Amino acid sequence: MRASLILTLALMAMTTACSSVKVPGPPSRATVAPAAPREADVLALGRKVADWQLARLDSFDYIRTFKHNTVDPRGWIQGALYTGLFTFADRTGDPKYAEALLAHGVEQDWQLGRRPLHADDHAISQSWLWAYGKTPDPVRIAALRTRFDAILADQPTGDLAFQDGVGEPPCQTRWCWSDALYMAPPAWFGLSRVTGDPRYAAYADREFWATTDYLLDKDQSLYFRDSRYFTRRDDQGRKIFWSRGNGWSYAGIVNVLKLLPANHPSRPRYVALFRAMSDRLVDLQKADGYWAPSLLAPEGSPPETSGTAFFTYGLAWGVNTGHLTGPRYRIAADRGWSALARAVTPDGKLTWVQQVGYAPEQVEPDDTQLYGVGAFLLAASEVARKPH
Repeated sequence: MRASLILTLALMAMTTACSSVKVPGPPSRATVAPAAPREADVLALGRKVADWQLARLDSFDYIRTFKHNTVDPRGWIQGALYTGLFTFADRTGDPKYAEALLAHGVEQDWQLGRRPLHADDHAISQSWLWAYGKTPDPVRIAALRTRFDAILADQPTGDLAFQDGVGEPPCQTRWCWSDALYMAPPAWFGLSRVTGDPRYAAYADREFWATTDYLLDKDQSLYFRDSRYFTRRDDQGRKIFWSRGNGWSYAGIVNVLKLLPANHPSRPRYVALFRAMSDRLVDLQKADGYWAPSLLAPEGSPPETSGTAFFTYGLAWGVNTGHLTGPRYRIAADRGWSALARAVTPDGKLTWVQQVGYAPEQVEPDDTQLYGVGAFLLAASEVARKPH
């Protein structure tokens, strides 16, 4: 009787504690495959997250929660949000998302970030290319063409070694960090596609593989974030592969494949890389559906939604397009989506997003960021789509 009473009181205490949590907590570690998500449910949740974010783009209270107190409207943080939003706009056909994108382009005069060579300041141009695809007004890609033509006329040739302690390392005139493979190559391939000029695609293809040959760990099929991590190890002697850093690269590969012609000579190499990364990522997914901030260090790791969203997006895209066959890829994508859905609050805030950084760090329950929402919308767009 006494033992039963103690157990009852303990369960009541646990219930009371859980009811006071305002954001999603660490999920259960169920290992069974979740039920396949319903298209309507996925899109409804995507709308809720998108609407929550768009309503707070200019909110001081929201911006104040970031480590970085300002968000450059032409920088990579907003650029990453809008890549997810235009994908979701196409998936849903909802005009309010397209209108938000077009309004942002007009407000920014279709310009790019201030650093001519830096990949982060090319990311926003992916949205300008999307807008050009809707209405081929040359004004929408004029600044982009000017920027990329100048790069082609005087191409950077420095090495890819990252210099620690330098504000903007010289290597960043090229794509010397894994994030850059998301920010820049789709813009180069996209510009080549809409203009018919093969020079842009040739440049992107060459630079993509220079970066990959340099940063990809061939044994793990994962990217080091940059050259500083070639020799760094965690406290158990394991290599450090940052989840979001690999998420940027993995989603970047997907976005390149979406633009690359079927007969492009490098396409088989991109597909092979995508499949190799997919196999490794499926193996590294935790039982709760998330991927750890440090991919080889799952023990005790918190939920983290930005890397998880990019991986879920890529896996779902691979299944939907037939690049990935077999049930384990769909199961992994569904688990990833289930984990992401648990990280959304009732009002639509995406939580557990690691803040701006360049390595695995602590993640807090209330953390969110624009790029996390962009990745979430990419995932929603593909998880809701049927294979063909």
